[in-house]
Amino acid sequence: MAGLAESGSNPDVELLYDINGLAKDAPHWFDRVMEFVGEYGLLFAIVLLVLGCWWGVRRRGGEDAASNVAALVWAPLAAGVAVLINVPIRGFVERPRPFNNHEGLEVLVEGKDDFSFVSDHATLCMALAVALFVANRKLGIVGIVLALFGGFIRVYMGVHYPTDVVGGFALGTAVALLLSPVAMALLTPLTRAIERSPRVGWLVSARGRDGGRGAVVPGARTEGTETGERDLAA
Repeated sequence: MAGLAESGSNPDVELLYDINGLAKDAPHWFDRVMEFVGEYGLLFAIVLLVLGCWWGVRRRGGEDAASNVAALVWAPLAAGVAVLINVPIRGFVERPRPFNNHEGLEVLVEGKDDFSFVSDHATLCMALAVALFVANRKLGIVGIVLALFGGFIRVYMGVHYPTDVVGGFALGTAVALLLSPVAMALLTPLTRAIERSPRVGWLVSARGRDGGRGAVVPGARTEGTETGERDLAA
């Protein structure tokens, strides 16, 4: 893999220089913004999408609240599992960072001394986004677009080859989708048990499984009771 990276005719390297060359032509302040967005901003934004989706699910409640929350719980778990799977992949491939093999790159982040393939950032972002897509199509598409943009920024920053990012996207997607049935089978009973709990049930549904329509306020008369009283009075 490293040998391919050293070849000047490698399209991976050519695309690296083309994208990273944009950083050389950009103002210093813009590079600093891209550095922050690429390191923290986009990942944080996708996490906020997951949290926002959870907040909406628990407010709506309903019979499918537990399964929807289970799908959202799977999002960070999928990201964690994907990164753990990436540990042996990185150790096996041992691909150096692009700035170690190629001169003239504009490196926006210092201190990256680990291996390059597969990109942890790309893996994390795409696993979160794809798992979110399983739970909510609209927010999931937004998350996937943010993840794709994040991968572009990693190359822009000079810390990854394009194929590092593509590999991260593939790994994150595979883990989020392929392990989703097993995760849902394990997490859904757990979220249903939490939903029934009087103390922490609000984490799954703020209205209860019936969406609040069947809730009875203590001391209040129900329609059935009032009807019965009228019948007795008659």
